[in-house]
Amino acid sequence: MVFAAAGFSALALADYPERPLRFIVPAAPGGSPDVGMRLLTAELARQMGQQFVIDNRPAATGTLATEALARANPDGYTMGQGSIMTLIIAPRVLANVQYDAGKDLQMVAHVYNTVNLLGVPPSLPVTSVKELIEFAKKNPGKVMFASAGSGSTMHLSGELFRLMTGTQLVHVPYKAAQQAITEMIGGQVQFMFDNMASILPHVKAGRVRGLGVTSPKRSSAIPELPTISEAGVPGYEVVPWAGVVLPAGVPRPVVARLSQEINRALAVPQFREKMAGLGYELVGGTPEQFAAHMHRETVKWADIIKRSGAKAD
Repeated sequence: MVFAAAGFSALALADYPERPLRFIVPAAPGGSPDVGMRLLTAELARQMGQQFVIDNRPAATGTLATEALARANPDGYTMGQGSIMTLIIAPRVLANVQYDAGKDLQMVAHVYNTVNLLGVPPSLPVTSVKELIEFAKKNPGKVMFASAGSGSTMHLSGELFRLMTGTQLVHVPYKAAQQAITEMIGGQVQFMFDNMASILPHVKAGRVRGLGVTSPKRSSAIPELPTISEAGVPGYEVVPWAGVVLPAGVPRPVVARLSQEINRALAVPQFREKMAGLGYELVGGTPEQFAAHMHRETVKWADIIKRSGAKAD
């Protein structure tokens, strides 16, 4: 194996990539994972001189996309987004997930952290987190929150909110974030948590009323919104994150090359500015650092899932 990797490095790495690369995104076009990874792959294409073809696969909270990635040829030409949702939460909430993130995938680079935003339709008579909690307590079992599917960070944000506020809420999963937002705006559900990149345009346009953000500090993308913690739920925190992952078995020189290229992209001022405007906090680092972060998050979220009793709806 060592000789094979060394041979790859000497003979092929200088020419890699020689053809377009496929990038699997476990979300529909327009969702936060799609937005962030399209910006990243556009920068990588410019740097590396090859096209990145986006393969959107939104079904089953991204687990089918991640399974396809895990089963892909480990030649370095198929990669994708791996996140707290697809690597940690969904496999513990959904039944019959056909991959083991720790064995079937390898981490390349931690690209960003983001935040979820708590939003309600303007028609709902609620203008703050405390008012939403009061409304939910006055209507036990009747207040519904939407998500982009069971096992998503939107789902777990709602479950943690329910757990920490002592409210009786009903989870309504949709196939994609944009569908959930549309239904919420129409009044079919009362609120939702969603990744900043996909819901923020609706907040700024007045179609959604933002109440707070799930991060431990306010977001620079919308600093007027308080954190959920400061707005009435002390200690509440959900920080979604994502990075680039490869199938297990990709030669180490390719992993290192891709990690280097991603870190180069994350340092480009124009790219950083675009991402910050959408609520992304860029991270970067080595494959080993990303793997260590995933391990820490696995311990944390396994406990939250157990306490909340979250499961597929």
